[in-house]
Amino acid sequence: MSDGNLNARHTARMARKKAHIDASIEKANQEKGLLLVLTGNGKGKSSSAFGMVARALGYGMKVGVAQFIKGRSDTGEEAFFSKQANVEWHVLGEGFTWDTQDRERDIATAQAGWEITKKMLNNPDIGLVVLDELTYTLKYGYLDTDQILDDIAARPPMQHVVVTGRGAPDALIALADTVSEIMDIKHAYRAGIKAQPGIDL
Repeated sequence: MSDGNLNARHTARMARKKAHIDASIEKANQEKGLLLVLTGNGKGKSSSAFGMVARALGYGMKVGVAQFIKGRSDTGEEAFFSKQANVEWHVLGEGFTWDTQDRERDIATAQAGWEITKKMLNNPDIGLVVLDELTYTLKYGYLDTDQILDDIAARPPMQHVVVTGRGAPDALIALADTVSEIMDIKHAYRAGIKAQPGIDL
């Protein structure tokens, strides 16, 4: 086939594709606060959420971040975003469950953290709330899933919420507008490489 024929076929194919995409964009005319869930065993769930924090700040939005389970406050994202004028940042955990080894304490910590989180979910001035690693508190029964979903559903109409963590429960997935599952194909940790600043921390 000549280059001329290939180019003509390509042009026709791209024209059909553009018409299809333009029609889809025209149909997507609703505006609402979205609930996004980033789950799965792969790396990058929190990183994706913090990318949305940067995006929201670029639009002048106020952002709230609640980090469950994680107890450290020396990560790169916390060091950067907590200094931004439009960011409210809370490290609400005391470390992973295998660190604390105290279920009652983990429950109390999660419940106290949720009381702080509810204030952000009730604040219409906050355009994006990130609930980092929230899924673990639901999986282990530290927080009541039905109550948490009710609180998220009752947020201001245009407030966006991003939930991260492995093993997102079916009820959360059903409530969400967008769900992404990040797969684990290969990880440097399994080759004996420790967490790297700027990449993992």
